[in-house]
Amino acid sequence: MTECYYISQNELPAVLETVSGLMDVWVPLKTGTHKTAIEFAPFTPGCRPIFDRQSTSSPKSVLFPQSETLFKFRYLKDESDPTRQTVALTDLEEIRPALVFGLRPCDARGFLVFDKVFLDGIAKDPYYAKRREKTVLATLACKTPDSACFCSSVGSGPGDRQNSDLWIIPIDDGFVIEALTEKGREVLPRFGKPAGESQIKQAEKVQKHIDGLTVGKADLTGAGSEFTRRFTDTEFWRDQVSKCLSCGMCTFNCPTCYCFNITDDAHGLEGERLRSWDSCMFNHYTREASGHNPRPEKYERFRNRVGHKFSYFPERYDGMMACCGCGRCIRNCPVSMDIRQIVRSLKENADV
Repeated sequence: MTECYYISQNELPAVLETVSGLMDVWVPLKTGTHKTAIEFAPFTPGCRPIFDRQSTSSPKSVLFPQSETLFKFRYLKDESDPTRQTVALTDLEEIRPALVFGLRPCDARGFLVFDKVFLDGIAKDPYYAKRREKTVLATLACKTPDSACFCSSVGSGPGDRQNSDLWIIPIDDGFVIEALTEKGREVLPRFGKPAGESQIKQAEKVQKHIDGLTVGKADLTGAGSEFTRRFTDTEFWRDQVSKCLSCGMCTFNCPTCYCFNITDDAHGLEGERLRSWDSCMFNHYTREASGHNPRPEKYERFRNRVGHKFSYFPERYDGMMACCGCGRCIRNCPVSMDIRQIVRSLKENADV
């Protein structure tokens, strides 16, 4: 391990408060009326970040807000020709640097999917790109996977450092933090002091233990051909998704889902263009202006979701899965839908 710092649990709040004066700091916090959900929210003095279990929702909203203004517009009358109008657009708002502290390896892997779609295509999304450039991902090595997690089943693991800028390893009384990228090296000196030999040895022991964990019982990679063979088996898909409510919870909490809608909110001659999360599980998502809907039934929408994550995306992006195995779609589903079971069924009954 190189460039490692150590910070005690007691010192961490004060450091995060100091850093929050320089950039936006997002940490997992209990939210809502009953404080039962955990989501990434701005750090404030006195708040108590939750690091001992996974957040209810992923931190994707930091880089991809649930609703954001893309630009504002104003129609201007042409005084020389009253029949004509022009449109004035505002520039992009300045985006502050940000630190996401305490996300899990599956969350960091989720941003790899976003990077492929929003940065590596023919056109780069300027809104996501600006946030991505200015955001430091400080990932917590995952010691506490639960029964819904399956990151190892999709080619990752609780010790996966891919796409992280800082790597946080919890030890007895604090954290050893290692810089993995240049962005991470710029921030690292603000976290405590260089780690001592005993602290590094503790961290290496924890890392070795985490690297040895297998989270998830089945291999869910390489299901593309089985999905294709099952695509027209209507009875199979209806049976698999019969209890689904189409509530969209799985997509909103998923670190890799990025469906969105674009709307204009105008009042008089002024307005703003908004981008808001949408869900492929909603009936209206694919409904066209003519009224035709190419995926009117629930099984068709769920089949598309499975196909996107385990067949279409890997086929387009060199085998990369659009699922990070975080388990949020399983853990938080009101009727206990389990995407692992559906993909296993694809593979187990591929020749049926």
